[in-house]
Amino acid sequence: MRSDSTTRLHSRKSNGLYRHRQTLEGRQGVHVSIAGRKYLSFSSNDYLGLASHPELIEAVCEGAIRYGVGAGASHLVVGHHLSHHRLEEALAHFTGFPRALLFSSGYMANVGVVTALVGHGDAVFTDRLNHASLNDAALLSRARLIRYPHFDLTILEQRLAKSQAKCKLVMTDAVFSMDGDIAPVIKLIALCEKYDAWLLLDDAHGFGVLGQQGRGVVSHFNISSQRIIYMATLGKAAGVFGAFVAGESEIIEMLIQYARSYIYTTATPPLLSHAVLKSLVLIEREEWRRKKLIQLTECLKKELQSLRWKLLLSVTPIQPVIIGEGSEVVQISNALREQGFLIPAIRPPTVPQGSARLRISLSALHNIEDVKQLAMVLRELE
Repeated sequence: MRSDSTTRLHSRKSNGLYRHRQTLEGRQGVHVSIAGRKYLSFSSNDYLGLASHPELIEAVCEGAIRYGVGAGASHLVVGHHLSHHRLEEALAHFTGFPRALLFSSGYMANVGVVTALVGHGDAVFTDRLNHASLNDAALLSRARLIRYPHFDLTILEQRLAKSQAKCKLVMTDAVFSMDGDIAPVIKLIALCEKYDAWLLLDDAHGFGVLGQQGRGVVSHFNISSQRIIYMATLGKAAGVFGAFVAGESEIIEMLIQYARSYIYTTATPPLLSHAVLKSLVLIEREEWRRKKLIQLTECLKKELQSLRWKLLLSVTPIQPVIIGEGSEVVQISNALREQGFLIPAIRPPTVPQGSARLRISLSALHNIEDVKQLAMVLRELE
């Protein structure tokens, strides 16, 4: 008799949904090596091409000399180093919020925020396409989870108006990681103001890319509100590791006191915070990287407009091509790999049934010829 785990694994394999890791043999970048073969990669979230930047490598080495390697303890014991403190101040200033707090990952940040701020008797309103970390956080909080169709603010308003919850929290990806579209933040703020709710913005894929000097989705829309709780990650456009939450001082104090995923974990290595401080300088200074992404995005859209597959509407470096069935998208991804292109096949449960896709991710280190070569191969495979 098979165990439940064996049955589940077999089911995933038979449905074409089994996942495998790929081991990079060198640095992250647009050119990577796997099992001795070179690939042109359109797979990573290193949007600005900073993950292997020499100045960040130098900063890591400098940070290791100054702070050592491990933090040694949690932030609230004796693991909070000067580099952590300086980075929190810099991130608050960069994003325009009173204070910021570092977390080990975006997942831990979302879990920490939601479980610290809401609980039994409260309500969480979440877009149906939100990242898994937001949904898991809501379930862990034991607040009532209320979902609304993607970007359907009419339904959201109806559900906000109907709710008698003590505390209301609206959560949304700022840039949706599998679709590349941007949340209607201005309208969401208006609803939160009207119905006395908080707004948690997960800007993992917008920080460094959107807004003036890469300051994120809040800058992109030129908005300011005391109701915003802003989360962004530091391992995508920033090229390093970790995450942070920014907001009003009282919110940050609540997280320090009540966010279990902050309190009960060892602080990230201080050398990483030292590196992110350098990353912020590069993000702010090197506007050419964001301009390059715009050029590449426009080129890709033009080159792929004749495909029978649907290219989703996105102005971000995330450019999804909807194939439909999981088995077909895997075949196309494998065929691309045979020709030296690395593009992930995204299947359920990451995306809804019938919407399996190639997730093309652009980097400032790509060039126009890279994009044109990819488009040519896709047209041949169509």
